[in-house]
Amino acid sequence: MSDNNDTTKKTTARNGLLYPLKFEPILKPVIWGGSDICPFKGIEPAQEGIGESWEISGVQGNISRIANGHLAGISLDELLDRYGEALIGKSLYRKFGNTFPLLIKFIDAHDDLSIQVHPDDLLAKKRHNSFGKTEMWYVVKAAEGAFLYSGFKESITPEEYPESVKNNSFTDKLMRYDVQAGDLFYLPAGRVHAIGAGCFIAEIQQTSDITYRIYDYNRKDSSGKSRALHTELAKEAIDFTVYDTYKREYEKKINHPVELVASPYFTTHLLEMEKPMKREYTALDSFVIYICIAGHCSVTDDKGNSETLRQGETMLIPAAMKSVTIVPNRSAKLLETYIDADRSENRE
Repeated sequence: MSDNNDTTKKTTARNGLLYPLKFEPILKPVIWGGSDICPFKGIEPAQEGIGESWEISGVQGNISRIANGHLAGISLDELLDRYGEALIGKSLYRKFGNTFPLLIKFIDAHDDLSIQVHPDDLLAKKRHNSFGKTEMWYVVKAAEGAFLYSGFKESITPEEYPESVKNNSFTDKLMRYDVQAGDLFYLPAGRVHAIGAGCFIAEIQQTSDITYRIYDYNRKDSSGKSRALHTELAKEAIDFTVYDTYKREYEKKINHPVELVASPYFTTHLLEMEKPMKREYTALDSFVIYICIAGHCSVTDDKGNSETLRQGETMLIPAAMKSVTIVPNRSAKLLETYIDADRSENRE
C-alpha cells in the first residue's frame, strides 16, 4: 500500500471521476451448471452449463473489469490502486489494501453440489495466507423439489466424522431444507453446507476461493475418477455445534429496507420498491453494492451520475458517494450490501 499522505492526495484528486460502476460478468461453465444464468442476465446467445456468474470479483485470476462509462475495461485491482479509499472507504482500504473484500456471485445448480466447508480467517491465514470465507445465500428462484444443506441436525464428533464420510452416512447428519424464492441462509466460516439441484442463488461472500470438499456422493468424472476430498483438512475448519435452525427469517416490506444480515464481514438489506427510494451513506465508510434480482431501476448518485440497473446486473457505488436515489421502473428488487467498518474491526 502507498504512503497514507500520497493516498489521500491521490483519492482527493480523483473523487470526481468515479460513478456507479457495473462489471463484465465472469461466467463459469461447470459440469453441474444449469441453463438459467444467461437468460436471467439477458446474455445472448445463451450458454448451457453455466454454474456461476462472478459479478464482482477481486480473486486473483478472476479479476472483474468495468463494463460502463469512461473507466470501461479497467480491472478492479487497477481501480483500487488508482482510487484507494475513494472507492472502498478509508478504514477498509487501510485494512484490505488493493484486495477488494467481497465476492458477488449468481449460482445455478442443475445437479447437487458437493458437501463442503470453508476455513475462517485465522485458519485460512495460517494455511493459505488468505482470508477465510463467510457467505450468505439468497434464493432467487427454486425448482420444485429444490433443497440445500446447512449445518448439522444431530451431533457428531470430530473423531466420528471421517468414518461417516467413508461409510456414506455423513449427509444423514446434516440439516436439509426444501427451499423457495426469498429463503435466506447465513453461512459463517466453518458451517458445513451444500447447494442442491434446482437452486438459483445470489451469493455474497468474503474474497476467498478456498473450499474443502468433504463429500461428493461417490461420483465419478468422465474419466471414471473421483474428485479429491479434503476430509482431514476440513476437520479443523468444521464447526460441529448443532443449532436449532440455520435459516434466517425476516419480515418482508415494500418500499422499506429490510435487514437480512449484519455481520463483521458484510451487512445486507433487501429493497423491494414500487416507488423511488433515497439511500443516505454520509455516516458509512464503505462502498455499497446493489444486486438486482428482479425488475429494473435507475440509480443516481449525489454527483448527478445515473446508470440503469436491470435484473441480473450488479452495481458498485464508490465510498466517495454519500447518497443515491433509486427509481424503479414499476418495481425492482435489490440486495444492498456493504461492510460496516466498526463491525469489521471485530473480526477474528
